[in-house]
Amino acid sequence: MSRRIFWGVPLPVALLALWALAVDRNWVRLIPQLDEVGKEIWDFAFGGIHDDAYSASLLTHLGASASRVLRGFAWATVLAVPLGILMGRNQRLSAMTDLTISLLRPVPVTAWVPLVLIVFGLGSRSAVILIFIAAFYPILLNTVAGVRAVPSRLVEAAAMLGTSRRQMLVRVVLPAALPSIFAGMRIALGFAWVVVVVGETVGVSTGLGSVISEAREISNTALIITGMAFIGLAGFATDRLLGTGVRLATRRRPLI
Repeated sequence: MSRRIFWGVPLPVALLALWALAVDRNWVRLIPQLDEVGKEIWDFAFGGIHDDAYSASLLTHLGASASRVLRGFAWATVLAVPLGILMGRNQRLSAMTDLTISLLRPVPVTAWVPLVLIVFGLGSRSAVILIFIAAFYPILLNTVAGVRAVPSRLVEAAAMLGTSRRQMLVRVVLPAALPSIFAGMRIALGFAWVVVVVGETVGVSTGLGSVISEAREISNTALIITGMAFIGLAGFATDRLLGTGVRLATRRRPLI
């Protein structure tokens, strides 16, 4: 772990140094200095500098965004994993659903916004629906791929030992497909944090996406970068928590 941290630190440090140099030499416009962003981050988290509406509001906005992300991601997981397993094991069901999924999957989340607003109205529910849409397809497709990639010899060997269909699914197919399912969940969780910015522009007053949207309206670039930074940190943290949870749930079986 310490070696990974050692090799991971130089690149962000170099990017920050490049940022400071670019602003100092006027290579870019309207980008604040690092110290301005640092003050904004501190004020957003703890207050005491600007004393405005965003001071010390991190927990409120981060909690709102995390709640929406986790709800949309959870619903996507609950629906996509069983459906993906069934599609991977049942060729007839796969043939029935492939065309519909192939038509809907390329539609970007931003294109869903007007329809979701008409059906569900403004507010947090619409944001959760948009996050669900973004997270659903990566989990579904990776689950299908993982189930179909289970070696046929493994299934045949389990059948020769008298394994029932239910035991085959639980003890053979699911564990073998778990690396692919987990990979899809990681991709979906990343998409969920990306889409939260879009979702929180649909009539919600709290959330990091809402903060970024309002900061854009008042041309507060430092606050925009602050919101982006906390979304990145939240995405990183939830990705690590997901990985740890899966490993604990599978008794530390190597998945990746």
